[in-house]
Amino acid sequence: MTPGQPLLRVEDVHAHYGKSHVLHGVSFEVGANEVVSLIGRNGSGRSTTLKAIMGLLSPTAGRVMLDGKNLAGMRPFEICRAGIAYVPEERDVFANLTVDENLRMGEQPAPKDAYRWSIDQMFDYFPRLKERRNTLAGSLSGGEQQMLTMCRSLLGNPKIILIDEPTEGLAPKIVAAVGDCIRDIHQKGVSVILVEQKLAIALKVSTRMCVMGHGRIVYEGSPQEVSGNEQLLADWLAV
Repeated sequence: MTPGQPLLRVEDVHAHYGKSHVLHGVSFEVGANEVVSLIGRNGSGRSTTLKAIMGLLSPTAGRVMLDGKNLAGMRPFEICRAGIAYVPEERDVFANLTVDENLRMGEQPAPKDAYRWSIDQMFDYFPRLKERRNTLAGSLSGGEQQMLTMCRSLLGNPKIILIDEPTEGLAPKIVAAVGDCIRDIHQKGVSVILVEQKLAIALKVSTRMCVMGHGRIVYEGSPQEVSGNEQLLADWLAV
């Protein structure tokens, strides 16, 4: 990466679902070793932005640049190989494979400038997965599947990981473990884009926050700036 160049740059991205125009010129940057949260009400375009970055939804205008390379037109598996991992809200485990087999499906060689993750580290993060390593993933609880999906994505040794609603529906103890995992990912030099409905979690793990509304970024600032802006919270985040 060229000094001073962001790791990921989203430039004026528009996207549609059929005739519905859902992203209206989304632009933001993610630097090396940043945790950037996309926050906002349901329907504001946060998850759609992740899908557009990952190539699961083709932008109708704009660019997504990774290390200065335009990802436009690339298929999701090519974007993954370029250095972006994705943890979907739906979890999407391989139900008929064991926990251990799911993790091994995620293993990829590490780029020379990326941190290399191991299955043993995944078990350190989430000991419950080690206990259930020979269990079919389809029989895991929702929280266990979330742990498994995050770990499988990390084993691809990405430069940046996109995480969509990781704490949705989870017990408080698992929510805390997921937050600790995100903080450690950041400390090991992997950038994160996080979509998180729980503002308290996003404030705790983020280095920067982008507030979305009506399919665009309406505010960008530090966690302190966001939490201290009562008008912003009322206009764009209050339910």
